[in-house]
Amino acid sequence: MSEDGFRLTPIDVRSQEFRKAAIGYNTAEVEDFRERVAEEMERLIRNRAVLEERLQNAREQLKSLREREKAINDAVMMAQELRAGAQESAQREAELITREARIAADKIVDEAREAEAGVLHSTAEAQRQFTAYISAFRRLLDRHLAEIDALAQHEQDGSPPE
Repeated sequence: MSEDGFRLTPIDVRSQEFRKAAIGYNTAEVEDFRERVAEEMERLIRNRAVLEERLQNAREQLKSLREREKAINDAVMMAQELRAGAQESAQREAELITREARIAADKIVDEAREAEAGVLHSTAEAQRQFTAYISAFRRLLDRHLAEIDALAQHEQDGSPPE
């Protein structure tokens, strides 16, 4: 017989009456047994109610723990995504800083090359001017020496300078 088909309660056990027969069981013993069965049923029913309540509490705790676990998993996933995003961002920033540093270094090198070219040009110009000065000075000295020679010659010849 299925569990739903036959329900027996402690009241059913207590109120059950049996017909009297000439040959039968001891009535006091049957009554005592019925009372013990009814008490045991009551105890089992109370126990069952307590166990069902505990089961319900355990289910609620399990549900709460599963929700927490899901929240923790979601938080871990979000933290991993944030970490990955932060790493990508840091990598892009590092690349940008490196690129900017290279550009600045190239600019400094270009400026140094331009300054070097300017110094080389100035040095070459100063060298050219110095060479021109020396040449002009030699010509001047040659003219003065020629005049001194001419004066010395006139002095030896006894004639007045021209």
